[in-house]
Amino acid sequence: MTKIFARLMKDESGATAIEYGLIAALISVALVAGATSLGTSISSTFTNLTTQMNKGVTKSQ
Repeated sequence: MTKIFARLMKDESGATAIEYGLIAALISVALVAGATSLGTSISSTFTNLTTQMNKGVTKSQ
């Protein structure tokens, strides 16, 4: 039983998989945050554009 436990303590393949999983999760969080920020910025730009276009239509009528 102690040999099995000692072998499990030396096995690092699970630790490597966990590290890759954590890196992938961190990258995913960064991508979601960046996409959210970009989406907010684009939404604001289109809102401003719509406002300006509506002002132009109102003046020409």
